[in-house]
Amino acid sequence: MDILQNFFIGLAVVFEPAKLMFCFLGVLIGTLVGILPGLGPSAAISLLLPSTYHLDPTSAIIMLGGIYYGAMYGGSTTSILVNIPGESASVVTCLDGYQMAKQGRAGAALGISAFGSFFAGTLSVVGLMVVAPPLARFALKFGPPEYFALIFCGLSILIYLASASVLKAVIMALAGLFLGLIGTDIVTGYLRFTFGSVTLMDGVGMVPVVMGLFGIAEVLENLEKGLRRDIFKTSISQLFPNREDWKLSAGPMARGTVLGFFLGILPGGGALISSFTSYALEKRISRHPERFGKGAIEGVAGPEAANNSATGGAFIPLLTFGIPANVVMALVLGALLIHGIQPGPLLMRQHPHLFWGVVVSMYIGNIMLLVLNLPLIPLWVRILKIPYSLLFPLILLFCLIGVYSLNNNFAEIIVMVFFGVLGYLMKKFEYEAAPLVFALVLCPILENAFRQSLMMSYGDLTIFFTRPISLAFMLAGIVLFILPVFTSVRKKLLDRIPAEEQ
Repeated sequence: MDILQNFFIGLAVVFEPAKLMFCFLGVLIGTLVGILPGLGPSAAISLLLPSTYHLDPTSAIIMLGGIYYGAMYGGSTTSILVNIPGESASVVTCLDGYQMAKQGRAGAALGISAFGSFFAGTLSVVGLMVVAPPLARFALKFGPPEYFALIFCGLSILIYLASASVLKAVIMALAGLFLGLIGTDIVTGYLRFTFGSVTLMDGVGMVPVVMGLFGIAEVLENLEKGLRRDIFKTSISQLFPNREDWKLSAGPMARGTVLGFFLGILPGGGALISSFTSYALEKRISRHPERFGKGAIEGVAGPEAANNSATGGAFIPLLTFGIPANVVMALVLGALLIHGIQPGPLLMRQHPHLFWGVVVSMYIGNIMLLVLNLPLIPLWVRILKIPYSLLFPLILLFCLIGVYSLNNNFAEIIVMVFFGVLGYLMKKFEYEAAPLVFALVLCPILENAFRQSLMMSYGDLTIFFTRPISLAFMLAGIVLFILPVFTSVRKKLLDRIPAEEQ
């Protein structure tokens, strides 16, 4: 009954004209971001973060959330028609979606992608409504030691799931923690690592960092690649899948929804891992695995449901524990903190209109996306033809205007450009930006929890291992740190055995 009452509170919030407008704006921008290769929700939210400063918190988060799950919808269009993923989570859709387009079934692929995304996105919001309240009540048992252990465990999971080497992920996490320490010590008031810079006295700004890492770096990388887009010319008709398509896709959509939701909750899991896992699962349990990669509609339905479901799951740790599950959620956390709102177990009690307004906006946003993605597909195809020579200068201009408009401070433009070049070099040498951004955003919370814990225990570090909840998180984090070391040593030993026998 409480959930139903809270749902009506959310409806009252969302159906304000301004909130509806920002919800529509968010999903529209998200769709465009997903369609245009070379961009992504991280880059788009980084670019638009300054514009949310003048909005109320609820409108800001509704719009940013719409960009996130809207990009999941839009990415499939590019994957199916161009064979280039609009964003990383749509990589798997290229495998069978483009083959379906080549077989003259682009309409069916786009249709099942849109319906699957709507089905999964809606059910993930239901899961968010059901799971979040009891988790928030459980989180009320958390003190500083538990929060420190939870963040430590979250960073460990992120590092463990890193696509690059674990050592590189650790380096990036440590770099993010160092950046988070720059500025004024909140306890002593001393300046740390500012090197006489007035700009750094307040710390390294999150907006210049993320706009550099995700905006400038993306432009530099794509200019170097010189992406060429050859849109497959086929008649896009019969967007509504036939009975056989629904029969083949129903199971993969259901499994992808459940799988994506729970993987989305895990730090570092996100839409990319969800879509890959869903594809692997469907191929493994299929009676005809040889069809995958040759235009199997199950290879579109499952991953698309999984990556959209993961967006709903990703909101759970952010809104209940204040811990982001991926880079996009880290940016949303930054937006909340900028507005003076601390997400966590008390968010539903202190800001019920924000929490339930955002949740209900995801229902409305999914309906808007279904309407946008099916009738407007011919328009999206035309947008795909925008030349990069026009697109990338506009992105750079938005970056410059956005960063300078924060504090009218030219030094922050220098910070953005520095991290843009650094982000480009990180991509070249396969260093992921996610651990750095995670650590940067979470460093203040981590430091506060650590120092408060030591004050509680009079400097005794065993406090993290004497409380049941913190002990569980600390052990999980330590195991995840040690596992890659054992795996590496075991691999080296196995590689030596054949050589010694020879």
